[in-house]
Amino acid sequence: MTDLDNIAQFLDTQIRPLTKAHGGDVAVENFDGTVLRLKMLGGCNGCPSAVFEIEELCREGLPDIKVVVDTGVSDELIEQARRMLNHE
Repeated sequence: MTDLDNIAQFLDTQIRPLTKAHGGDVAVENFDGTVLRLKMLGGCNGCPSAVFEIEELCREGLPDIKVVVDTGVSDELIEQARRMLNHE
């Protein structure tokens, strides 16, 4: 079972190095034991590519929880970007 300590370690080692390289960060908004809600900050806020990368890394590194990434970008724009990048 994944707990907040495991999530924090995963974010610090796998996610934050990527977001910080682009002038951004990620914060935990909520974790209810099954769903982790993340918020993109700084240079990564509003970036569909950051969402895709983080979702993919989380599926691999935190397979037993669902990760929802809040970017402030409309769902329509996210879906359009997924289609463009063949991540349907």
